[in-house]
Amino acid sequence: MALVMDREELAEFLDEAFPQVKGDFEIDALSEEELVVRLKVEDRHLRPGGTVSGPNMFALADVGIYMAILARIGRVALAVTTNASIDFMRKPVAGADLIAKIRVLKLGRVLAVGEALLFSEGDDRPVARSSMTYSIPPR
Repeated sequence: MALVMDREELAEFLDEAFPQVKGDFEIDALSEEELVVRLKVEDRHLRPGGTVSGPNMFALADVGIYMAILARIGRVALAVTTNASIDFMRKPVAGADLIAKIRVLKLGRVLAVGEALLFSEGDDRPVARSSMTYSIPPR
């Protein structure tokens, strides 16, 4: 699937459209096959026990899949999540950023489906897997 936005354009759009998460996420890589995005983990992302909270892991998957779709369709702020599933597989490594590897599985006129595998930086075992569907508004 051809890209219509690059890393810089995606980051700029995210900062403009969602200032509440500004600085939380960073795009590591973007290609036609995959988007790699990280959650820059800080104390506020942790739950008791010193691990990244489930809502923050979900946010990484949601923001990552959203950005991967926008990289292909352009600035469509009102593309919204219509279905989401996440499997938490293991505790993230304490003190490490979370990395999401995102693939867009289907991109139609109305719906897009993506998946995210989340990893603790430096560990190749996934900590979570997510699948999400987005509704794309008519142009």
